[in-house]
Amino acid sequence: MKPLIILGAIVLLAVVWFVFSYNRFVRLITRAKEAWSDIEVQMKRRYDLIPNLVNTVKGYATHESAAFENVTKARAAAIGAGTLAEKAGAEDVLSGALKSLFAVAEAYPDLKANQNFLELQRELSDTENKIQASRRFYNGNVRDLNIATDSFPTNLVAKIFNFTKMEFFDLEGNEAAKEPVKVEF
Repeated sequence: MKPLIILGAIVLLAVVWFVFSYNRFVRLITRAKEAWSDIEVQMKRRYDLIPNLVNTVKGYATHESAAFENVTKARAAAIGAGTLAEKAGAEDVLSGALKSLFAVAEAYPDLKANQNFLELQRELSDTENKIQASRRFYNGNVRDLNIATDSFPTNLVAKIFNFTKMEFFDLEGNEAAKEPVKVEF
């Protein structure tokens, strides 16, 4: 009778551990998806601000068409990016194009004093900071999920229920994004 109770306790502990491990994966995946959603919200806000910024700068710097085209193309590429890696690369190119646009704006003192431009610049800067914070939050959640997916014995639960690793949202593989933006006048 005693061995049967011990065996029953071991089976019960295994089932309880299994359920907790499964629920942990569900929680980790949900957090990572929520974090990605936060990034998308901030990127949407950024995409919405860019046309207003470009139009404001155009009013002062009409002959800087290359900078406007670069920002417009980079915005379109970022909106249309499919995979996470493409999205990360396109976002980094867009950030570089925006830096170039702000560098162009530096050459126009009237523009730098324009309240609309200053407000758009402040909002965009705030959005960039929120994207960076959201990116860190997302990557932290993905890290936790990936560790659980690779670690024993939780990797057994991951394999049974097809829980897979997720990609980080970072600059890896995008050497151009790691370099400072070159601006020439």
